[in-house]
This record gives sequence, C-alpha cells and structure tokens, in this order.
Amino acid sequence: MTQTADENSLVSTLSRRNEELGLLVDIGKALASSLDLEEILNTVLNEAGKLLKADTWSLLLREAGSDDLIFKIAVSPGTPPPPGERLSKGEGIAGWVVAHGEPLLISDVAQEPRFCERIDRDFKHRTTSIICVPIKSHDQIFGVIEMINTLDKEGFSDNDLNIITTVADYVAIAIENARLFEKINELVITDELTGLFNARQLHRILKYEIERSERYGGELSLIFFDLDHFKNVNDTYGHLVGSRMLSEIGQLLKDNLRLSDHPIRYGGDEFIVVLPSTSKHDAFIVATKLCEKLRNFEFLVNDTVLTMTGSFGVAAFPDDVSSTEEMIKLADSLMYEVKAAGRNNVKMLQGGILGTPR
Repeated sequence: MTQTADENSLVSTLSRRNEELGLLVDIGKALASSLDLEEILNTVLNEAGKLLKADTWSLLLREAGSDDLIFKIAVSPGTPPPPGERLSKGEGIAGWVVAHGEPLLISDVAQEPRFCERIDRDFKHRTTSIICVPIKSHDQIFGVIEMINTLDKEGFSDNDLNIITTVADYVAIAIENARLFEKINELVITDELTGLFNARQLHRILKYEIERSERYGGELSLIFFDLDHFKNVNDTYGHLVGSRMLSEIGQLLKDNLRLSDHPIRYGGDEFIVVLPSTSKHDAFIVATKLCEKLRNFEFLVNDTVLTMTGSFGVAAFPDDVSSTEEMIKLADSLMYEVKAAGRNNVKMLQGGILGTPR
C-alpha cells in the first residue's frame, strides 16, 4: 500500500522527533556520567551538529574580566579556529548574542550587518548561514553555541533554533556543575583564610613528590615554620587583626616562592613549604630569605605598624629522612630548637648548623 504525502510527512516528523528525543537522552546521560566538562561539551555538540546537519559548529565562552569570547570547541571540515582564539567583546553575531542574551537564526549572512568576516578570512572558511544561541542561567551568560552552514537544502529552521536553545540550557547546567565541583574541590584542599593548601592536602602532595623523587631521582625538601608570639597579636589586637595578618603572610609566601613550590597552612600559625627538586642547602637559603622577608614585612593595623618573626626548620628527602611522616616530624623538631634558642632563625640537620639570617 502506497503512503500518501501526508503520511510521509508524519513519518518524517515522527522520525525527527525521535532523533531529537534521542539527543536529549544522550545529553542527560553525558551529564550524569561525567564531571569532565570538556568531554561533556564535545559529546553534546557533536550529537547536536549531526542532528541539525551542520557542517561546522563551535562553542565560545566568556572570559572573566574582559568579556571577550574564547573558542573552547570548534569543529569544521576545514581548519577551525583553535582553542584560545578570541572574539572581542561585542564582535560579530556571537558578540551581539552575548550582549543581548537573545538567539539569532541568520539564513544569509551576506545580508547581515552584524556578521564579522574576520574569522572566515583568517581561517579560510565561508559562512553562509548560522544559528547562534546564548548559554545562560539565571541571567548569567556563559557564552554561545554556533551552528554554521546546514547541509540540509531547506536550511536551518525555527525548530532547529528551539533544539539548540534547549541544548544550550543543558550546556549551562554542565558548566555550572563543573564550576561548583571545582569550587567545592578548592574548599576541600584550600585554606579559606590564606588561599594556601591546607593540611589535608599536605600528605597527598608529599606522597606524590616523594614517589616522583624515588622514580626520577633528585631531592625534595620541606620547610616548617611557626610565627613567634603570634598569640600576643590576637590577645592585644583581636582575632580579626590576627586573621588579616595570616592572610597577608599567605600572600607573602605566594609572592616569594616558585610556581612549582607548595605553600601550606598546616594549622593555626604554622606553615609548611614543600620544595620539589630542591636540595637541603637550597631549601635552607629559601627559608633564610623567607625568615628575612617576614621579619621586615610591615603589617598596618589602623595607624599602627606591626611586625612578626618566625622560627624555621628544614628537612630533606632522602638526605635526612625516608618517609613523609619523618620529614614533617624532623622539620617540626628543628623549628622548636630554633624557638628554644631565641626564635627568629632557621635550622637544618648538618653538623648542628644553625642559620644566622639576622
């Protein structure tokens, strides 16, 4: 029995609806099965691009501070813009969509004054039609999704626009989830007051660095220091001033250490610095400089200038110890020897050497 034109149209519509439903199911699975944002975004956009029969698609995210749009993902039969390529704030159709928070369906970009030819020119591409939708949640716009040049002879449709708008809502959820997970992870491993790693993260760092030292050779050192008479600051000026001082000491450490070093707030007014690929002698030099920096740092409290000193102990693997626990214990013990000898100094194990940075 031959199907009528209406029946063919109905079958085609039902088939399309099944494909759309399948896309949404796949997106839901991707969101539920992974916290890897890049993996989720690639899965979502690949499936959406296939459904809409687009030959090119991309995702651009807003850069904090500048509001430029940065290409995160771009897929094209030619040479797509690489990750990191950017559009200036307000540039092109994508810039307009972010600025206004509204989607656009452009059937012929040649007739569209908002279209920016620069990307086409730079990457030898020819855009004819485009769907661009904002990725947003609670009036916050994260970026845009673009579908470019449909392979369908009928061109992009309003239904395509609705589908990509729905996809963008899922992408916004994925971005929010990823950022929330990142924030929670930071809170778990980071001391909120100083922005340094916390004691919970210390043992993971030491375990990793010792394993790396054993595998590839090289030395690992650790500095343990405690502030001298810090209790007097809290008792005299209050805990708010003490907290501010700890926060500034955290920044002092960040400003005076390498990116590869690991400054840690161990607890209270105790700090640890893990120094990968660093000999005991070099760690002693670092500790001496930190001791001097701390001694000369001026903490301004209202109109009062406060100063602070610290007592430092230095231990090294494998020169001094054979485990993480021994390393912390030794550096701590040496720090207390400095305190007993008058504070404001540095000590390491080597013939009883006591540094004299004064």
